[in-house]
Amino acid sequence: MAQVPGLRSPYVKVSRLVYFGRMLDKIRLHAAGRLPVADYAANLGKGFDGRCCNFLRINYDELKARTLQGGADEEILAWAHERGGARTDEECEIWNGFMMKRGWRDVGAEILAKRIKESSLEGAPIMTMFDYLDFDEGRDPVVSQAWLK
Repeated sequence: MAQVPGLRSPYVKVSRLVYFGRMLDKIRLHAAGRLPVADYAANLGKGFDGRCCNFLRINYDELKARTLQGGADEEILAWAHERGGARTDEECEIWNGFMMKRGWRDVGAEILAKRIKESSLEGAPIMTMFDYLDFDEGRDPVVSQAWLK
């Protein structure tokens, strides 16, 4: 995939959650016609987006509508907590740990290996799907130690 200006790393947190901000970026970029349709459109609201919405107990289409109304990421996350119920610190820690390690020694490892090969990234130090997304989009999470931020 190409670098997409305005699409942040999945490691970047909004409040206590990884990935949430990336999902909002995809919603906004798609609405503005700046998200490469061939690479992203088919999975909007699915995959990690779907997992994130399920974790928050909200509907993706409702989140999309709320996001396009405007507001800061933290405001939208507060809206999501109002709709689906607030998550505890422990639930957020478990969510973050699961998401940041997806593809490492789990059932997602086969898909990760396939994606790495398809993208000709065999030489990159990719251990997880988050690593893959970053490398595939031109970021190096290993150098930046993105998981520590």
